[in-house]
Amino acid sequence: MRYQSYFNTAVSLIRLYDGTVPLVHFLKKYFSEHKKHGSRDRKLITHLCYGYYRIGHALTNLDVEERLRISIFLCNETAGDWAGLFDEPWLTVWTTSLPEKINWLQKQYPGFTVASIFPWVEELSEGIEPETFILSHLTQPDLFLRIRPGKEKQVLAKLTNQQIAFSQPQTNCLALANTTKIDSVLDIDQEVVIQDFSSQQIARFFTLTTRHSPLTLWDCCAASGGKSLLAVDSLPNIELTVSDIRPSILRNLKERFERAGIKKYQSFVADLAHSPLTTPHSPYHLVLCDAPCSGSGTWGRTPEQLYFFTKEKIAEYAALQNKIIGHVTPHVAKGGYLLYITCSAFKKENEEQVQAVLGSGEFELVKMEILKGYDRKADSMFAGLLRRRGDR
Repeated sequence: MRYQSYFNTAVSLIRLYDGTVPLVHFLKKYFSEHKKHGSRDRKLITHLCYGYYRIGHALTNLDVEERLRISIFLCNETAGDWAGLFDEPWLTVWTTSLPEKINWLQKQYPGFTVASIFPWVEELSEGIEPETFILSHLTQPDLFLRIRPGKEKQVLAKLTNQQIAFSQPQTNCLALANTTKIDSVLDIDQEVVIQDFSSQQIARFFTLTTRHSPLTLWDCCAASGGKSLLAVDSLPNIELTVSDIRPSILRNLKERFERAGIKKYQSFVADLAHSPLTTPHSPYHLVLCDAPCSGSGTWGRTPEQLYFFTKEKIAEYAALQNKIIGHVTPHVAKGGYLLYITCSAFKKENEEQVQAVLGSGEFELVKMEILKGYDRKADSMFAGLLRRRGDR
């Protein structure tokens, strides 16, 4: 039976995988070495592997086979082609609601609870609904696109002509099925930017900082540059500086900016965890600090990180963030802004970092928000905008 073969392959891969590299890279390497798997085979085996990690820390005492069956049961609305792997009682319950499926599962496995999937509820930021957030990990998030200024008409026409299904949750934001192939249809970074729904909401914070023109902006943890692109498209007149600890990231960013038509900017390598720190044009009207974090708000996309995560890492990330904030805040101009962002759901990485900055007395809070994505098949993030007291 073909689906039993997919199941067996997934079991073998799960037993080999140790979490030291992203699951996507581990599977890519396996499939490149085993050419016998066609595109459908790869898709289904990948689906099984990701599903296994979606149930997080629940029932880790079980063997891989049994736990994988449970993940299939919870992560798929219908049994479909996987029906042959299950006995009749499972199939009878399958088409009921998720709460009913969970209640039935708890009777079969008394140790199973929703909280056991994500066992750090007490660490969550205020305002996050724990059960809704935890259960969102059972579903693969959507693919979100941000339409760049002036490109909406042509982007919508291309998608319609190719009969690609999409929804438009807000102006210039599109949601598509995660597996949608768009590279051959749209010009990435020219017409659209691949950017999660919650990340796109950062534009609302940018609009609160426009009293300076031109506005000097330092994206100090630039990474792939998505927030910088958003700033360029959202703010009328900015002088952009980007930095990252990795020279390779800045090289990739240069190529991306070229595709996006961004030519006027400065870049430099910086290890923000160590001081003293020298920047080209300090101080800045806006310092954008999209800090390294646990990524716990994005584990719906990378569920292996949920499975291999330990509570001790929260404090490690919080300590790193505290160092970084301490080293970049001196570069915020008087009357300027610090925009602190994480893709974490943990309060130690989020509001507690903002409160620490406010404790110095040098900054005042403008806006602080948990950007909930878990109720719309998107990532969840945190953003805090602070203004340095005084006028430049």
